[in-house]
Amino acid sequence: MSTLNDTRPVAAGRLAHPPQPAASTEPAAPAAPAVSFSPTRPSAEALAALRKVSWYRRPRPRRLCALLAVGVLLAVMTGEQGTGADLLFSLRTTFTGTALWAWIAVAAALWAVAEFGAAPRRAVVRGARAAAAPLARIRPALDGRPRLRVALVVTGLAAAVLLPLLFDRSTNQVLVDWVGIYILLALGLNVVIGWAGLLDLGFVAFFAIGSYSTAFWSGHLPVKPPFELNPFLSIPVAMVTCLLAGILLGAPTLRLRGDYLAIVTLGFHEIIYLIAKNAESVTGGSLGVFGIPHFSVDLGPVQYRWGLDPLDYLWLLIGLITGLVLIFRKLVRSKIGRTWEAIREDEVAAAAHGVDTVKYKLMAFAIGASTSGIAGAVYASKVGFINPENFPLLYSVLVLAYVIFGGMGSIPGVLLGAALLAYLPHGLKDVVDQKDRFMYLGALLVVMMIYRPQGLLPARRRRRTVRAREAS
Repeated sequence: MSTLNDTRPVAAGRLAHPPQPAASTEPAAPAAPAVSFSPTRPSAEALAALRKVSWYRRPRPRRLCALLAVGVLLAVMTGEQGTGADLLFSLRTTFTGTALWAWIAVAAALWAVAEFGAAPRRAVVRGARAAAAPLARIRPALDGRPRLRVALVVTGLAAAVLLPLLFDRSTNQVLVDWVGIYILLALGLNVVIGWAGLLDLGFVAFFAIGSYSTAFWSGHLPVKPPFELNPFLSIPVAMVTCLLAGILLGAPTLRLRGDYLAIVTLGFHEIIYLIAKNAESVTGGSLGVFGIPHFSVDLGPVQYRWGLDPLDYLWLLIGLITGLVLIFRKLVRSKIGRTWEAIREDEVAAAAHGVDTVKYKLMAFAIGASTSGIAGAVYASKVGFINPENFPLLYSVLVLAYVIFGGMGSIPGVLLGAALLAYLPHGLKDVVDQKDRFMYLGALLVVMMIYRPQGLLPARRRRRTVRAREAS
């Protein structure tokens, strides 16, 4: 008997096998086929088929198709207006006329120049860079020259005050009702979304609260105030009212983030809109409020009353915007502003370092709402009539687009973006039908977000963040 320690040699010609089981009467199972694990090398034809790319997926045909699609879109945008009697009139005239082929030819020509015209393309690029070079040197040149910055600001204010004297009444009306009011709204929303990073889709609700607050304290709502105020004094009252409304909205909801906060603010706008529309015994309902008085100042020998001339309100708005810009510049450079930026960049990291994020977010929400209240008070006194249809959800989206277009977190960018986009629909009135003006605004926003997502004049931190993301 062999053991584990048995070292006896095995006899030559004999193999050591384990004991075999007894023979079975059952038929033997068929032997399993041998499995080969050797990798098979694909053929050259298979590799060539994998590398083959369809013609429409190649870069040049894709760019051609994209430009042709843009040409068709421009043909539709610039085509005939539709009519109620014939819903397909616009499309039929667009696709059967010569304008469509003209736009397609322009798109094809641009594609040919971009793909095969290397010299013209380089010349265009060099010209664009040469034209933009002075603009790129403006900010570095101003950084070390505070006196030059002050001189430029004073020159800009003087131009803003004096140039409207050269405009006609209708242009000044647009500058007040749209440009000035929307700059105020954009400044307030920039605090909320640009500095604190809170997505607010119902910002115009505070604009409505400020307007109705002015109507209430002037005694023109169905519900009478305990005492009537001079319309000019309604500005700080509307500001405080919207600040309290912002606190009441933000206190239970600012623990939410991102899309959830956006939905809450959207619901808040709808609540305010429906209350203004249906509470007829309080707000006047759909009929609105008539006869809101203009601003007036009566301080002894100083007596002045704003009238129908839009210049008075335009200069008032310039003064209010200048004051708010000075306050916000100090605020963003303070501890509060740096805390807002920390929350915007990484709220979790800010909270881990001991920052009371809810407190500072609530502060940003309240300050932005109070700025919107100022705009509401000026607007109500200027037009003298308000109803719920003056505050649709579309205006909240427009203000948000103005802030993003100009550059979130940048005061000069917000001023420039709001001024350009608010005036654009009215600047196109002589060349574009009224129904199509916002279509051009949307196209401009799309192009801007593709080629310059940081905005026209972005804040430095925002510009560095966007560039880092694009590089990664």
